[in-house]
This record gives sequence, structure tokens and C-alpha cells, in this order.
Amino acid sequence: MNDVVYTSHVRIERVTGPRRRAYLPVESEPIWFGVHSEVAEHYGIDTAIHDPHATTLDYVIAAAAG
Repeated sequence: MNDVVYTSHVRIERVTGPRRRAYLPVESEPIWFGVHSEVAEHYGIDTAIHDPHATTLDYVIAAAAG
């Protein structure tokens, strides 16, 4: 089977620092990505300056576990 059945059309905008806005199919509002806790610490991101948000890794793990 070589036919492509689905192509996801996603747009990502970098807002500031680690903060990104993702526009996903079917979702009426953008999804916010960023860093938090240990991830922010690893990258040297001050969460007092950049609001914590779920990371892309959090979404990948949630999708794989679902």
C-alpha cells in the first residue's frame, strides 16, 4: 500500500523564548507549547519570565500512551 491516506496540516509560530503556538487540525483554538519544571531548568529558562506550558515531549508521550 503506497497511497498517502492522511497529511496533517499544522502551523507553528514561535512567540517568545521557548513559547510556541501550534495550530492543529480540528482544534478551534491554538495549542500552547513551552517548558516547565525540570525541562525549563535544563535549558536555563526562568519560569518567572516565561509562563510554564506543556512541552512537545509531554504531547508525544500523551499521544503514545493513549
